[in-house]
Amino acid sequence: MSAKPGTLWHPCTQMKDHEDFPVIRVARGQGIYLFDEGGKRYLDAVSSWWVNLFGHANPRIASAIARQAQILEQVILAGFSHAPAEELAERLTALAPAGLEHVFYADNGSSAVEVALKMAHGFFRNQGRAGKFRFTYLDNGYHGETLGALAVCGEDLYSEQFGAIMPQGNLRVAGPDCFRCPLGLAREGCDAPCFQAMGETLERHANEIAAVIVEPLLQCAGGFRIYPPAYLRRLRQATREAGVLLILDEIATGFGRTGTLFACEQAGISPDLMCVSKGVTGGFLPLSAVLATDEIYAAFYADWAERKAFLHSHSYTGNPLACAAALETLAIFRDEDVIARNRPKAALLAELVRERFGGHPNVGEVRSLGFVTAVELVADRATKAPLPAANRTGLHISRAGFKRGLLWRNLGDILYFMPPYVITEEEIDRLTRDARAALGEVLPEGEAR
Repeated sequence: MSAKPGTLWHPCTQMKDHEDFPVIRVARGQGIYLFDEGGKRYLDAVSSWWVNLFGHANPRIASAIARQAQILEQVILAGFSHAPAEELAERLTALAPAGLEHVFYADNGSSAVEVALKMAHGFFRNQGRAGKFRFTYLDNGYHGETLGALAVCGEDLYSEQFGAIMPQGNLRVAGPDCFRCPLGLAREGCDAPCFQAMGETLERHANEIAAVIVEPLLQCAGGFRIYPPAYLRRLRQATREAGVLLILDEIATGFGRTGTLFACEQAGISPDLMCVSKGVTGGFLPLSAVLATDEIYAAFYADWAERKAFLHSHSYTGNPLACAAALETLAIFRDEDVIARNRPKAALLAELVRERFGGHPNVGEVRSLGFVTAVELVADRATKAPLPAANRTGLHISRAGFKRGLLWRNLGDILYFMPPYVITEEEIDRLTRDARAALGEVLPEGEAR
């Protein structure tokens, strides 16, 4: 029996919308598919909010969790430890960019960002430089929805209604916008002259800034904007010169989604702090981590009387079940050579979306990075003018996809594809055909493909 409407308040949702379009009640999952209570099958085109890498009910991960549940399900991680948390910390630091040697666990991506921000300020505070308390972030950047994370959010949709209670004083900087580049440059091969705004901010406020936080190469919730590695390289150099820490938010971009295990590998840089979550457990259980350098760890390592300890905790920090899921997820990456095996499928996804969507007069750009492809809809291709937001065109297209058996969630008027890695080439063909049909149903004047 289902609960009466409204008992369950859904996230990131205007509940009134469900008066006209009822919630889809999912009964089970298998592989890349989810099944509703009537038995209808939906292809999970968005990895269930970007977390599911190896399919629903993956037997390897499910078995690892079941084995761990028979041994130890939870223990406080303050003053105690356990093998899964220790082994996972070793595995993460071995896979991470050079210099990240310490792991602090949290429960979700937003919490990891909060941890990183507090570590960055605490690093300077413990050295007698408490005046470095501000953070710099990019337009369209998104780092979670707790108040500290919203205070470094460059997407007003999420943050503006909470401005009165958010921490103040951080510095928002115009970031790269390769689709509507004000300099008229192309994304490919660009040396990121748009970095000037960030560079000037760092020079002007170096004595106040604790850290810069960015999503490397791909701003997901801010519009699936893809920018060149040169921007990251310039940012890493500039933060070092300014004595400012660099926090990379790899929560959505990590674990193979952008084509490498971590997106920052494509720029050849290492951050001071790195946040990971989402795919780390293969989509089974909530877990996040912040990876830190020896220098940052050392700033908190002191006699208790110095009051330098990092006093931050969550009840389920380092939960053994979640750590077991993450260890098995990393084992799948190792055993199945996932990064290499993804490349041809990711390329096929990008190719088919370009072929099938590119000729439509309302498609402004199709852009891809690794196993992510996004379609930006516009009112006019020549001017790149956006569609009227009040029309909610993207929402109507995603709903047309539901009717065709696609679990497909738009982001405003951006349609995106981020399927589990276990999708087959035949399923990619079906996904892109059905998605194109959904577009044609809502915007029928497009060229049929």
